[in-house]
Parts: sequence; C-alpha cells; structure tokens
Amino acid sequence: MTTANKKKLSFDTMRQLVLVFILIFICLLWTVLTPTFLTFNNIINVIRQASYTAIASIGMTMVIIVGEIDLSAGSLVAVSGLVATWTFKMTNSVILAVLAAIFMGVAVGLFNGFLTAKGDLPGFIATLASMTILRGMAYIVTGGDPISITDDRYLNIGTGYVGFLPIPVIIMAVCVIAGSFIMNKLRFGRYVYAVGGNAEASKWSGLNVDKVKIIVYLIMGVLTAVAGLIVSARLGSGQPSAGQSFEMDCITAAVVGGTSMSGGKGKLFGTIVGVLLLSVLSNGMTLIDINSYWQQVIKGGIIVVAVLIDTKTKKR
Repeated sequence: MTTANKKKLSFDTMRQLVLVFILIFICLLWTVLTPTFLTFNNIINVIRQASYTAIASIGMTMVIIVGEIDLSAGSLVAVSGLVATWTFKMTNSVILAVLAAIFMGVAVGLFNGFLTAKGDLPGFIATLASMTILRGMAYIVTGGDPISITDDRYLNIGTGYVGFLPIPVIIMAVCVIAGSFIMNKLRFGRYVYAVGGNAEASKWSGLNVDKVKIIVYLIMGVLTAVAGLIVSARLGSGQPSAGQSFEMDCITAAVVGGTSMSGGKGKLFGTIVGVLLLSVLSNGMTLIDINSYWQQVIKGGIIVVAVLIDTKTKKR
C-alpha cells in the first residue's frame, strides 16, 4: 500500500471515528437537556424511525459511489407503499403485497438504470423525471386518497416486534449485512468503486460500466421499495404524499457519512452512522421543542458542511 493510500485510509477512518464521537456527544447533550431522551421507548423509537431511511440510504450510497444520484426515492416510497397496500386489499396476502412492492422497486430501478446507462442521461435528470412521473401517477390513481389498512398481519411489518427488537430494525440489519457483503467481499463492489472513480478508465479496462450502473440502480429501487413498504405499514396506509424529501434524507446521511458526491469513495458504515446521527438530532430537537422549520435549516447546514469537508479533502 502506498503512502498516499495509507494517508487516505487514515483520514477516512478518522472521519468515521469523529462522526461516532459526535453521535455520542449529541446523545449525551440530549440526555442532559431532556430526561425523556434516554428512555428505552424513545431509543427504540429513534432506531425504528431511522431503519427505513437506513435501508434506502444503503442503495443511495452505492448510487453516489458509482458516480450518480437518485432523486426518485421519495416518490418510490409513496408508490411502493400504495402498490403494497392495494395488493393486500385485493388478495389478503402479505407475501403478495411484499412481492408487489419489490416488483415496483425493480421496475423503477431498471427504468432509472437504463435511462442513465443506455440513454446517456445524467442520473440527476433521469431520476428527476422518475420522481415527477411517480408522484403524479400516485395522485392520479388514488385521487389523492390514502389506501388504509387495519389488518395486523400487514401492520406488523412496520410496528411489530421480535422479542424486544422492532421488525423494521431487523430488516435494516439484514440489509446492512447484505450491502456490506456486496461492497466489501464481492467483485461487483470493487467494480462500483472503480466506475465511480473513473468510468472512462473502467470502460477501457474492459469493465461493463453500463451493467454496473443498471445493477446499482436496481438495488436502489428494491431497497427503497422495502423502505416504502415499512413506511406504509407504520402509517397504516399507503399515502400518495408519503416520502416527501425522503431522497434528501438519504443523500444527507450518505454525504455526512463520508460518501463523496463526485463518486468512487464511501462506506456503508459511515452512512449508517450518518442516519443515526440525523435521527438522534431530529428526535432531540423535537423533544426540546425546536421549531420544525429551524430543524430543516439545521439539516441544510449539515449538508453544506459535509460537502465542504469532502471538497476540501479532495483538493488536498
């Protein structure tokens, strides 16, 4: 390993450690400011709320590492939730509802992937189009009305427990393990980093860049659909308005976690810490009654700081 790589590795590791320390510090701060924060129910609630963002953020991290972006995540959360709840109402089958949501994720992921890879559209433009189309279709098909579910078999996906662990947290853990295995152990993970680092050089070396991008968007679509399924089960309905700004939460978590917006760099561990940091920050601000508009301002400031750190690091 070269000296430059050792320095890079050292900086990335230190950045993630600093992020963990910031998370611990914020937890201690909220504990001092409000006794409600460090209760079992609140901690479980924080982790459960973070779970569906974390699931989609795994896919978003892969998309950003490969050098693209996905703005359709929020709209897909709404549409996959609507498809799942409608399927459950029609068939009374949880399995078919889950499969319907995943199928929707596959379809949207492939659509975004082909537009980007084969259509040579920037990911920003392709997924912006998908975002608008999906959100419009959600309102057209439902007329703006939610599809409500009261059956506990479906609701348990978002609100149930296995022992003391919420089911969404277990699903998140499975997705994190699978995502880490793909990115760290499989050859495909190395391809993702290579394409994000230099797509042209990867193409000249014989790597099928288009295929890599399509598969990454496919993974993103499936994970986002799973997140939409959990959201609909937690809300007890499929909502055409669900997932507003959800993609920004995923992008923020990835960037705060150290994923470079220019591609080729990032770790899922950092993203998960980023998700938890944002979730804890939001929960604490709500508990101490900080205005929701100011919460948006603070989140925006976090994005600016994270991107500036990434930019300055790359310049060095």
